[in-house]
Amino acid sequence: MVLYGKNSVAERLKANPGSIQKIFLEDTFDPSGIDKLIKINKIPVEHVSRQGLSKTKNAKDLQGITARVNAFEYISFDELLDRPKEKRLTLIFLDRINDPQNLGVIIRTAACFGGFAVIIPRHEACEVTETVLHVASGGENYVPVSKVPNLSGAIIAAKAAGYWILGTVVTDDAEDINKISLPFPLGVVLGSEGEGIRYGIEKHLDIKARIPMHGAKLSFNVNIACAIFCHEISKQREHQHEAQN
Repeated sequence: MVLYGKNSVAERLKANPGSIQKIFLEDTFDPSGIDKLIKINKIPVEHVSRQGLSKTKNAKDLQGITARVNAFEYISFDELLDRPKEKRLTLIFLDRINDPQNLGVIIRTAACFGGFAVIIPRHEACEVTETVLHVASGGENYVPVSKVPNLSGAIIAAKAAGYWILGTVVTDDAEDINKISLPFPLGVVLGSEGEGIRYGIEKHLDIKARIPMHGAKLSFNVNIACAIFCHEISKQREHQHEAQN
């Protein structure tokens, strides 16, 4: 795979330099801030022209740097469920998210808040591509991503492991996310950009939640909805942790 953009390469250098095979720098690129990391980790560097850099990755916004890296490594879903209770992450289940921009932003958002993992289905969904990594801006280094054969099966397994499952829906019986006392460990299901959560998954929800909207009768993009839910989850998770200590 090829990473491109200074943030993506810089975060990979900080978090997982062993996955970088080679870095390509445009002749005019200023490597200050990452040059020490490159030398410390003894990563091969090739200086190239702008045209030469574009041959390493055909994209508009290379920002003067690309890196050839190992294929993205997904984490085993069982490994997420087997974590000790005090180290369990909040699981973000993505139902048919097909836009790599949305998946990249969701991973970046989860990284910013911390304490989240992302679960995607093997079929009918976007996987982690070079575009996703670019949009995530290094967030993939801090968020475990698991790819499962069947999302419903993964949710059922999470419930059996003690997780509560919350789904983002717009039905009349959905509760305001800001007024729910959230249980932990928690899994959150986000539906597809156009169709929401499938019925086969919705029937497994323990909690149906919505984002209160007092303005125009429109809808949030899935990555914006993710950020709102992650904020509320992080706030309540921190309060619960403080109360227990």
